[in-house]
Amino acid sequence: MFQGETAITVDDKGRLTIPTSYRDTVAADCGNRLVVAYNPFETGCLWIFPFQEWEKVRDQVNALPTVKAVHRALQMKLVGAAAIVEPDGAARFLLPASQRAAAGIEKKAVLLGMGNKFELWSEQAHLAKIRQTIGEDEISDDMADLRL
Repeated sequence: MFQGETAITVDDKGRLTIPTSYRDTVAADCGNRLVVAYNPFETGCLWIFPFQEWEKVRDQVNALPTVKAVHRALQMKLVGAAAIVEPDGAARFLLPASQRAAAGIEKKAVLLGMGNKFELWSEQAHLAKIRQTIGEDEISDDMADLRL
């Protein structure tokens, strides 16, 4: 399980290094294979899945009927653009240039552990998102039951 926020530097070749706290998990539990895909719901963010978790998501998304445009858009962003990456001996992997450009990820980024996956945010998009507050009118019934 992934959790926490880590400031990340993307090197000149477009590689990022997996934080030390996640390296053993990525190597052992993830088979050292990750999948990078667009986050279809947020701009400035990529999703990074362990390969086994990715297979579940991929199969669910591919099972959606393609007669609906929103299903095709989800399939394009998640499955069509997915890239399998394998960290090297220094725990670095290359982020696809097209995905970096679309998400606006340059030198500085933020990696969030989100349970079953990571979110990789451009520094600017993360800062803007984290500064947003959740208004009372946005609270769902599920959220109202939380004891925070």
